[in-house]
Amino acid sequence: MTVRSMPRATTVGVAVVLAVGGLVLPAAAIPQAPVPQAPATPVVWRDCAADQLTDVPPAERFRFSCADYTVPLDHDRPGLGTINIALLRRAAGVPSARVGSIFVNPGGPGGPGTVLPLRAAGFLQASVLDRFDVVGFDPRGIGRSTAVRCFATQEDADALQRRGTLIPRTPEQIHQTSAARRDYARYCDRFAGPLLANMSTEAVARDLDLLRAGVGDEKLTYVGFSYGTFLGATYVNLFPQRARAIVLDGSVDPRLRASDGLAYDRQRTEGFEIALSAFLAECDRVGPLCAYSGGARAKYDASREYLKSRGPVTLPDGTFVDYERFVAATGSFLYQRAYLATFAELLQHLHLAIQPGQPRVAAEPRARLFATGVSPRTDTRPDTPYTGEDSYASVNCSDKPFTNRLSDVPGIADRWDRAMSTFGRYGAWADAATCPPWPAADRYSGPWNRKTANPVLVVGNYYDPATRYDFAKRMAAQLGNARLVSVDAFGHCVLGESTCVDRITADYLINLTAPAPGQVCAPDLPIFRAPVT
Repeated sequence: MTVRSMPRATTVGVAVVLAVGGLVLPAAAIPQAPVPQAPATPVVWRDCAADQLTDVPPAERFRFSCADYTVPLDHDRPGLGTINIALLRRAAGVPSARVGSIFVNPGGPGGPGTVLPLRAAGFLQASVLDRFDVVGFDPRGIGRSTAVRCFATQEDADALQRRGTLIPRTPEQIHQTSAARRDYARYCDRFAGPLLANMSTEAVARDLDLLRAGVGDEKLTYVGFSYGTFLGATYVNLFPQRARAIVLDGSVDPRLRASDGLAYDRQRTEGFEIALSAFLAECDRVGPLCAYSGGARAKYDASREYLKSRGPVTLPDGTFVDYERFVAATGSFLYQRAYLATFAELLQHLHLAIQPGQPRVAAEPRARLFATGVSPRTDTRPDTPYTGEDSYASVNCSDKPFTNRLSDVPGIADRWDRAMSTFGRYGAWADAATCPPWPAADRYSGPWNRKTANPVLVVGNYYDPATRYDFAKRMAAQLGNARLVSVDAFGHCVLGESTCVDRITADYLINLTAPAPGQVCAPDLPIFRAPVT
């Protein structure tokens, strides 16, 4: 169902009643009124701008083309005007064998999809690239599409950013951060215009259906990562008869995300704790292969508490590490399995720098990776045009209903901090603090169980921090026709890092062959391994 614009308390109340009351009907009982076929206004491809192909070898640039496509600002009120969607296409390698197009979404929300076709060889096998055009698009509000903007100048944005704290703990930090979050919503409501009320995933899914028709495909073939799985799930429930092959890697729990933002974020935060515990346990299990082995959990907790209670540490190379950067860097490294061994080295450097009487080690050239914060820039150009992306908050606050008030967040953060010692306070001050003051918007809240002709392929890592494995299991269970492939792996999403998963995906995309139930794959490489000599 679509929850239309109404006062926020009413919108949230409807969502909670439906979720708690269990009023999701079986698929067969839901009226299936046919969705009108999207008008097939053709996409007109052209040469891409030079700066879009800078990373592509000159000999390969002939494969790529770009386009702009017009869609309604509000699909239910087309008279309100139109916005632009930017696309980039990687042409099929063997035109005579071409099956159609694969649309791709990198997640975020707020990730520009036009970059993905440039990297398609990193997550799709050659057999797929030979048979499909790969089409990336910047969703509404993002990148080269008509962008949602909450500030007139970069100076305004920077000033608001400096008022807040990533992990507020003191009364002053809590007061200033709360005021900054409230003012951010006011800025957006005042400056972003009518696009702000039309940033929901439902709107993007309806854009996607127009794009599908525009490239000439009768049915959608799609690969979505992270938040892109929510977009995929929304599409197959709005347009189940138009889904050909849908791959969802790093899945959300769509029902929970669309009904209770606070509960969803708590479970998502817990996923980071699960991944961290597994990483530290794996470090000790492999012993000398991990630079941080030997009581990794105890060392990690001791470093965190030192930074939290006694203040920052400067590493031998001059890298400044405080509590906020430590927590943020941990989350960032858990996303990227290829960097987890490096993270173990950096943690050991930090441990030695904190421990009294330990020998000072040589500077670690990669220690700068701890420094996830960015120092304020000198303002050399007053009134710089603002080019930042406000789409992350715009989409999340449109799609995820929060019943808490902003004033409730400090108490929520205290409780989460006691239950989740590394990420609890960090997670509580994210969307739960940003979204309650946000202006109301339309959103899709289900059902999620409409049947597609072919099973949706859901892929989930056991130790995915951002979209925990439980979410993948729930996605597969909630969709009307889905097949889950599990992966015994760390990191967020896995396509391109497991030949097992890549082969299953290629067979599915090309031949519509769904894997047998209960498939479990492994990544191609362990996170800790002996150096190559």
